Amino acid sequence: MTLQRAFINGVNIAYRIDGTLGRPWVVLINGLATDHRMWDRQMSMLSDHFSVLRYDARGHGNSEASAGPYSFDLLVSDLIGLMDGLGLEQAQLVGLSLGGMTALGVALAHPGLVSRVICCDARADAPDPYVASWISKIATVRQNGMAAIVDETIARWFTEAGAKSAANQSVLDLARDMILATSVEGYCGCAAALTKLNFLPQLLTLSVPAHFIVGSNDTAAPPPIMAAMASATPSGYLDVIEAAAHMPNLEQPHAFNAYLARALTSHI
Repeated sequence: MTLQRAFINGVNIAYRIDGTLGRPWVVLINGLATDHRMWDRQMSMLSDHFSVLRYDARGHGNSEASAGPYSFDLLVSDLIGLMDGLGLEQAQLVGLSLGGMTALGVALAHPGLVSRVICCDARADAPDPYVASWISKIATVRQNGMAAIVDETIARWFTEAGAKSAANQSVLDLARDMILATSVEGYCGCAAALTKLNFLPQLLTLSVPAHFIVGSNDTAAPPPIMAAMASATPSGYLDVIEAAAHMPNLEQPHAFNAYLARALTSHI
């Protein structure tokens, strides 16, 4: 299916539906400075077994931006509005980075809509150094545009070996294109939401099954941080993907897909 648009909370949100209609729903939630294409390497595996909804977060890809700053309440409301408009009564949510945080927000606030949450390479809190780093990035992008952070973002998303691998060239090209396709307002609005991230105290109350996945070399959401999140979450568990940084679904898709398939089918 080609991209479609739904008017949600004052903006047009771009989305697409793939897979086998009538099967259980999986919703894929993109990270900061990416769009629905970040999940391309998962679609072959998912499409045979699920109805799959992908969308571009507010201000990303083909979705409109509104004036920032944004909040996780707003990002959660965008997804709830999209699911409601499309008639999704319940789904498994898979999110990475900002998308993982959004997935947690939906599961905490609307557990009846979520059969399972799979949170990848994401934090649940915002300590002072983390906040300061995002304030700095917001200032850089406001002044110089998205091109100013392409190289440092790629260095954070991939291991050094992955970023230099000729075999990964198409993936690296996609990563750069997604970063540059993100609007300044969308990036800064969502980055501002990260500075207010405060889901960690609520994880103990999470009532839906939770699965956490992280790259072994992720410096943005380090494995010890995600291990603590999994430990704080009832029924939560963690898988670590070796030789991967912040985007293991792009850098190590075979390992990522194996963990994702196990998580999505463990209750069927």
